[in-house]
Amino acid sequence: MSWASYLVCTFLAISLIFNTLGSIALHRFPDVYTRLHGATKCTTFGTIFAVLAVFTHALYRLHATGDPKYLQMGLHSLVALVALLLTNPTGAHAIAKAAHLSGYKPAKAVIDAYEEKLGGGRE
Repeated sequence: MSWASYLVCTFLAISLIFNTLGSIALHRFPDVYTRLHGATKCTTFGTIFAVLAVFTHALYRLHATGDPKYLQMGLHSLVALVALLLTNPTGAHAIAKAAHLSGYKPAKAVIDAYEEKLGGGRE
C-alpha cells in the first residue's frame, strides 16, 4: 500500500467518526436546536474529510497515470465541498429560525436571546 492509500484511509476513518457522531446527535440531544447543531457540525467535518480523501486519491492517481479524469474528479469534489460549506450553515440557520418562529423553544435554555430580540423576553 502506498502513502496515499494510508492517508485516504485515515481521512475516511475520520469522516466516518464525525458522521457517526452526527447520527448519534440526532438521537441523543433533547431539542431541535441541539440536534441541528450536532448533526450540522459533525456532518460538515465528516464531509470535509471525505472530500480530502477523494482529493488525495485523485491527486495521487493523476500523478501516477497522468489521466485528466482524476483532475476532473478532484476539482468536482472541491466544488461540492465549497457548495456544502456555503449551504450547510445557511440551511441550519433557516431551520432553527423557522423552528423558533413556529413555537419550538430551546429545551433547557436559561436565556433565549432570540426571543428577547423579538421583544417577547421577560423584563
